[in-house]
Amino acid sequence: MQAYEFINNLIPPLKLSDKTGKALSWMEEIRINNLPVVDNGVFVGLVNGDLIFDLNNPETLISELTLENSGCWVFADQHIYDVLRVSSEHHSNLVAILDRNSTYLGVVTMEDSISAFAESLSIQSHGSVMILSMNMNEYSLAEISRIIESENGKVLSSFISTDPLDNNKIKLTLKIDKPELRHIKATLERFGYRILDQYQQVEEASSEEERIGNLLRFLDI
Repeated sequence: MQAYEFINNLIPPLKLSDKTGKALSWMEEIRINNLPVVDNGVFVGLVNGDLIFDLNNPETLISELTLENSGCWVFADQHIYDVLRVSSEHHSNLVAILDRNSTYLGVVTMEDSISAFAESLSIQSHGSVMILSMNMNEYSLAEISRIIESENGKVLSSFISTDPLDNNKIKLTLKIDKPELRHIKATLERFGYRILDQYQQVEEASSEEERIGNLLRFLDI
């Protein structure tokens, strides 16, 4: 499971000579808020869509912008787990992939990284996984844990990722120690939380639900 195997070819790199109007058009087309920037085959960072919106000038060159996360990359032969680690360290949904000569090859998204783990892990897990969507200012793990504990459940681990379709929202993934989530789901919804998905424990060890549960336990998050 080396990083280069999961390069997302739908996400193109920008050049320093490109204009912000082009960057924004690409972002809207593929529904993403960041794009990699490459200068003569060298990864130089990520450009953020919010910055472009704030500038409000489609003629501005990418070279005139302040780029982010120039260190957000891994070598192509590193394990996909390193992509997740670097993504988390830089709070970025994209990680650039370089060959051993530091030549840019492409990017891997955090979603693709997680999917790769979910497809490969098949060890028996305990508990279930629930994914919530909310605004960042609504996030309180203490409050959510209190609600879950009121239904005799416990949050074993949690993980936050940005929603690629809505930059104002986050996705909160919870590992809960209960094999069945019906009552917890109903209580969270009663308190106004939106549940995107849930993966309940089943007996078959190769199920998708258990693979995702094992992913979170493996990452210790």
